[in-house]
Amino acid sequence: MKRFLLVIVILLLIGTGVYLYLNRSDSSEGTSPAMAGTPPSADVLARGEYLAKAADCTACHTVPGSGKAFAGGVAFRLPFGTIYSSNITADEATGIGGWSDDEFVRALHDGIGKHGEHLYPAFPYTSYTLLSRSDVLAIKAYLFSLPKISQPNRINDLSFPYNQRWVMGFWNAGFFKSQRFQPDASQSAQWNSGKYLATALGHCAECHTPRNVAFALDRKNDLAGSVLQGWRAYNITSDPVHGIGAWSDSDLVSYITTGHADGHGSASGPMAEAVENSLRFLQPADASALVAYLRSVPARAGTDPIAIDAKPAPALASSDYAPGGDAHADAQGLKVFEGACASCHQWNGKGQQTPYASLLGSRGVNDVRGNNVTQILLHGSSLSGMNADVFMPSFGDAYSNTEIAELSNYVIGHFGNKQGTVTPDDVAQRRAQ
Repeated sequence: MKRFLLVIVILLLIGTGVYLYLNRSDSSEGTSPAMAGTPPSADVLARGEYLAKAADCTACHTVPGSGKAFAGGVAFRLPFGTIYSSNITADEATGIGGWSDDEFVRALHDGIGKHGEHLYPAFPYTSYTLLSRSDVLAIKAYLFSLPKISQPNRINDLSFPYNQRWVMGFWNAGFFKSQRFQPDASQSAQWNSGKYLATALGHCAECHTPRNVAFALDRKNDLAGSVLQGWRAYNITSDPVHGIGAWSDSDLVSYITTGHADGHGSASGPMAEAVENSLRFLQPADASALVAYLRSVPARAGTDPIAIDAKPAPALASSDYAPGGDAHADAQGLKVFEGACASCHQWNGKGQQTPYASLLGSRGVNDVRGNNVTQILLHGSSLSGMNADVFMPSFGDAYSNTEIAELSNYVIGHFGNKQGTVTPDDVAQRRAQ
């Protein structure tokens, strides 16, 4: 019995040691590579504003249309419940006005809140850990220069055991490492800047990388695409068929900074938010650096890979004002498209009035599962960019789940030349997201 108890004690001591080792904090301050938007001569508030935009703090911490910048309350609906973003204004009572520099740095570097509580990785500290201390404090200085907003944080609605924050310590032990960005001396200064933008500030992997059963990033499929909150974040690896390997540099820069690239479609949903709130503010040299890094990401096909038909026969057989080449000309989806969509998108998919309405080459209409097509139809889309303010109304209230499914499959068939697989049940699930 004594031997058994001794073994238990030893195992507990070993387990505790392993837990503490895996949860160790990297205390180094780190350095960030040179970026055009944050020259050393820049004022700290100007640097902080640029970095906060590059990190897309607005998208997660500002409810659209609320007029309450960074006051939190944005809902993240996950398989195990809903997490609400926190107030990060300088309000002392409900925001982070009482946080010290070290407490703010610890939150971004280690995912630990002011009172020692574990933060959930919906807040992407798993990426922000790579930021240098000086960049983190520049962001803090910028946030503290903005108006204070008194708005209490909403309580998360999570099922057990996910509502137990202490569990995150074990999650961190398995899937998180506190570490600063390390430049690669074998790569160019431009590439290192692009990697810092993609992996630390822009945290591209948080949306574009699939997650494992523990909801941690599946690094074996880094940037190969994923579905999050009903939207599909596309493959942005160098794969020439399923990723962005065949895109020109100018196309990629255009898509990143304006939300549109001719022959590749337009951004919508969370990607449109990223363009509007973050990416369009990048200096041209920084946008080019981001592209240079993405070019180097190993090609991966990802799950449910999408192959683009750049010249879909049904659309090419159509004119601006009349369809052609459709096997089922009396299909319900065609009728709905005729009544609700053709006037803007045109039957040949070239779009009227604005190139943002073009559908040809879009990965959305080439995805047989129709995730983003369905989401746009249900919830609409908007984008304020450098060159245009684009708006598409939602049709979720106007059409049934069956009609939305038929319309989605028609759009996929007509403009992607593929057989869509969207069902009314799919639409019902996406309607709730």
